[in-house]
Amino acid sequence: MRLGSRLACGVALLAPLMLLSASALAQQADRDVARQAAIHPVSTAADMRLWLSRVPVTRDFPPDFETMLRGQASLYVIEMSTAPGCLPCGDLWMKLLAFRGRYGWQVRTLRQDEAALRSGRLGLPWVGNPVAWVRPLADPGRMVPIAIGTDHGANIARNAWLAARMLAGARAAVGVRAMSKFTGIVGVRVPVSSNRKGR
Repeated sequence: MRLGSRLACGVALLAPLMLLSASALAQQADRDVARQAAIHPVSTAADMRLWLSRVPVTRDFPPDFETMLRGQASLYVIEMSTAPGCLPCGDLWMKLLAFRGRYGWQVRTLRQDEAALRSGRLGLPWVGNPVAWVRPLADPGRMVPIAIGTDHGANIARNAWLAARMLAGARAAVGVRAMSKFTGIVGVRVPVSSNRKGR
C-alpha cells in the first residue's frame, strides 16, 4: 500500500508538469499553424495573380485620403525587405514605386538583417520576404508593417494612410482593425521539374 501510495503521489506531482508540457506543445503547434497559414508560396506570376484575385480590394476611402497622403510625403518613408528571385518582392516593389509616383513618398529597400530584426521586435509570426513598413523619417525606431507579401495597390495605399494616422497618435487598435487583411505571399515555391527521365 505504501508503494502504491507513493506512486499515486508521484503521478499527482507530475500531472501539472505534463499538463504544462502539453500546453506548451499546443501553443507551439498553434504558432506553426498560424505561420503556415500566413505563407502562400508562389512559383509563377500566374500563381501570384491567382492568389491576389482572392483578396478584397479597398474601394471606399475618406474624403481627405489623397490630400492627407500627399501632405504627409515629407514625414514618412516606406521600407521593404526583398530577396533575389522573389516574385512577390518584385510585385510589391512595383506597386510601391507607383505609390511613390502618385503620392510623393520615399520608398527604400532594407538589408535582410534589418528586416529580420524588425519582424522579431514586433513579434510578427510571418517569415520570409517581403514585408513593407511605414516609419517616420525623423524616428527610425517607430514603424508599422503595411504589407506582408504583396497586395493590391489600393490596399497598400489604405494601409500607408492608416499607418501614418497611427504613428501620428490615432489608437492602434482602430488602425489594426482597419488593416483587416494582409495578403501574406512571402515565399517562392521551387518549381517541380517536369523531367521524368530516370523514373
